[in-house]
Amino acid sequence: MSLEKLSKSKKLLVGLFFDAMGYVSYIFPPFDFVWAPLSAYLMSKMYAGRKGKIAAAFSFVEEALPFIDIIPSFSIMWFYTFYLSKDEKSIELIEEEKKRVIK
Repeated sequence: MSLEKLSKSKKLLVGLFFDAMGYVSYIFPPFDFVWAPLSAYLMSKMYAGRKGKIAAAFSFVEEALPFIDIIPSFSIMWFYTFYLSKDEKSIELIEEEKKRVIK
């Protein structure tokens, strides 16, 4: 399964799950040692390009530092990608039109 090719709604669901995984460190603090690099890797796979790399670096720092795990970085990146970023919107519209033409 390629995280980058997930649909808009599936990316949201996966992102919400990954954000919830970040909260595990409040119960089991050593989990951050595993989750911080893993969340950065997953973020870079979900969102390609420069934006994904920047989000991955932010995700790593956010998960590695104590007491700021509450920030839902995957959800914020999803919102940015689909509602604030003009580049991704145009790409999404093109993909939707391709699907309509194929059907």
